[in-house]
Amino acid sequence: MIAPDALKGYRGAARDVLTRFSVRVWSDVEMDTTRGKFTGIILPRSETADDRHIVLKLRTGYNIGVAVSTVKEILETGYREAHYKIPEREFPYDPAKPRVKLLGTGGTIASRLDYRTGAVIPAFSPGELYGSVPELADIGNLETEKLYGVFSENMGPEQWIGTARAIGREIEKGVDGIVIGHGTDTMHHTAAVLSFMVQNTPVPIVMVGSQRSSDRPSSDAAMNLICSTKVAAESDIAEVMVCMFGPTSDQYCLLHQGTRVRKMHSSYRSTFRTIGDVPIGQVSPDSIRTIRKDYRRRRKDRNVTIQAVFEPKVAIVQYYPNMQPDIIEALIDNGYKGIVIAGTGLGHVNKPLYPALRRAHDKGIALFMTVQTLWGYAQMYVYDTGRDLMDLGIVPAENMLPEVAYVKLGWTLAQTTDLAEVERIMLTSYAREITEREPHDGYLIFQAGAPWLQEHFRKFWK
Repeated sequence: MIAPDALKGYRGAARDVLTRFSVRVWSDVEMDTTRGKFTGIILPRSETADDRHIVLKLRTGYNIGVAVSTVKEILETGYREAHYKIPEREFPYDPAKPRVKLLGTGGTIASRLDYRTGAVIPAFSPGELYGSVPELADIGNLETEKLYGVFSENMGPEQWIGTARAIGREIEKGVDGIVIGHGTDTMHHTAAVLSFMVQNTPVPIVMVGSQRSSDRPSSDAAMNLICSTKVAAESDIAEVMVCMFGPTSDQYCLLHQGTRVRKMHSSYRSTFRTIGDVPIGQVSPDSIRTIRKDYRRRRKDRNVTIQAVFEPKVAIVQYYPNMQPDIIEALIDNGYKGIVIAGTGLGHVNKPLYPALRRAHDKGIALFMTVQTLWGYAQMYVYDTGRDLMDLGIVPAENMLPEVAYVKLGWTLAQTTDLAEVERIMLTSYAREITEREPHDGYLIFQAGAPWLQEHFRKFWK
């Protein structure tokens, strides 16, 4: 007889199959199905999952769902207790190595999944991180502080302000570099706003996360953490950066400017891209190579300017055909002080929005135009539409990315509501959020399936 707790999360047909063959969750099994034989470990399921599949972790480390209708036989060959605590080892201290502070906000960096609940169990103390990624001790002396424990979609002005202030405190204490663990979904928003809130930093500030948790064979967590720590400890780049996988393989990470980076794929490890510019550099566990030469250099002083302020009543609006003016009217009526529009083409919206936009400007709301193409500039003087919109008070925001313009406008409006001063600050480039030109090779998108590209790849892929 199998105890109920031994079938954690399974119900209905799936529970019946496990009971019939007397196998438990966390059993090593050999499973014979109509689709072949599989060897692995029976994993728990969430109680809200369907009752038609059994989850098996294969010897390769990958998980599969086996339809119960295909199961012919299951043989239990062993059993292992589930241990969720990450192994901890004392982090070795070396006075000759630099001090790196890891500030945690959440995310899956150096963590593993609790299969029973679906929750991520973080490795965060120096001992836990050393137990998970021992290479960190070769780089520097790691100190950690958990600021927040939230999913990245829950990061906002409160967390941005708190993180900026924590960075200021750590710089004053004399750390040689700062790493910020962050969920990947909104990492580019936080990187951008910290680029404005933390100015003239004397040390590297490196944001890092992982697309896949540490229990997965394809996890990018260790590589990203090693590379980001190396940059914080050893590089001469005193910027707010994002350090994440460069190519899809485990070769190197790229260092992206905090105001020119964007998450571009929901699940690829190489999801982050520098848009409209080139990365600052690339880093591997063994080396750091700069690509740009105009970055701010590390300094020995402890001087940093922290302007940790943000006006929450700012919105970003993605224009689409047939957009109705009541969207803009709602923002006006709800007291919004700034609106960033991601317009079509060179920065356009339809004419039905004009009266609402004029009313917004008359109410003293700051209006800025970006382009939803991401690459390129808002050039509103080219067509009549753009000229008309500028006459309504909308200011083209050059080649700022929409979300960068959004966080910069929130930061700006927390300092002043004078529209002339808001425009001056917005159009002043503090952290390369506006560039004079985009690189000639910056806009390169490999079109999957294009014959010329396939022919080129065949020369190298055998």
